[in-house]
Amino acid sequence: MGELSIAKHVDYIKSLDKKKDLETVLTEHLRMSGAYWGLTSMDMMGHLEEMDKEAIVSWLLRCQHESGGFSGNIDHDPHVLYTLSAVQILALYDELDVINKDKVAAYISQLQQEDGSFAGDEWGEIDTRFSYCAICCLSLLKRLEKINLTKAVEFVAACKNFDGGFGCTPGGESHAGQIFCCVGALAIGGGLHHVDKDLLGWWLCERQVKSGGLNGRPEKLPDVCYSWWVLSSLVMIDRAHWINKDKLKQFILDCQDKEHGGISDRPDDAVDVFHTYFGIAGLSLLEYEGLKPIDPAYALPVDVVDRIFYSCEKKQPSH
Repeated sequence: MGELSIAKHVDYIKSLDKKKDLETVLTEHLRMSGAYWGLTSMDMMGHLEEMDKEAIVSWLLRCQHESGGFSGNIDHDPHVLYTLSAVQILALYDELDVINKDKVAAYISQLQQEDGSFAGDEWGEIDTRFSYCAICCLSLLKRLEKINLTKAVEFVAACKNFDGGFGCTPGGESHAGQIFCCVGALAIGGGLHHVDKDLLGWWLCERQVKSGGLNGRPEKLPDVCYSWWVLSSLVMIDRAHWINKDKLKQFILDCQDKEHGGISDRPDDAVDVFHTYFGIAGLSLLEYEGLKPIDPAYALPVDVVDRIFYSCEKKQPSH
């Protein structure tokens, strides 16, 4: 089957901050997301300590706005997508206390609309991606009471389609990426009972093609990123055994650049940090040896999630 080239992928991720090419300039606004993808990959591979924590946290705090939200980079506009990525990075480093959690929660809560949906930012675009970001972020901050969670869950449930999948808004086409966002939001928000697990599970397992890879919609090419979007959803609804895990594992491993590191969308394509993260996260869900397990709903290593929700619980006195 081949092996995951962990040492090469670690070197690849460490090299990204030094790159000054056109791609780096064109994706400057996505740097917060890129940092989350790279750092979470490093943590899953057991090499997070090799990154400069102090410099990363200092840069991250410079991306926070007076509103409480975070932007994709310094001097860019805040957005709920980047706010979640910032909170996830701080969670990785166990540094959530360096921010004013109530201020971040206030920024997110004011994005909720009357129907329970969420806008991504002040410009008002509605998408279930933003529902997931809001619910996940507030859960990590332990501030879910700051929104109308019942309405938030009802809006996501209203985006369910006849095929069991979910779209970006009510009536929107089912898509594996949106399905992760909706199932993840429902899992965290206590609304998984809205999911038809068998119907959705069937739709998701049909995303596996002959190569073993997964696609996002019928008749599309496979892409490593769906190793996360599809598989995490199947794990959350307990239907991951419906796909051929060995073939998926091989597809991801075939997308590696074994010489320079990194993972691409499909074999022999150019690598990037986005697909590197989703490939490693997919292998983690497949219980690949040597990788930390990742939580399918929070998209963070399980030990990070456990630290947030369980390490502060008071121990019962012994008698």
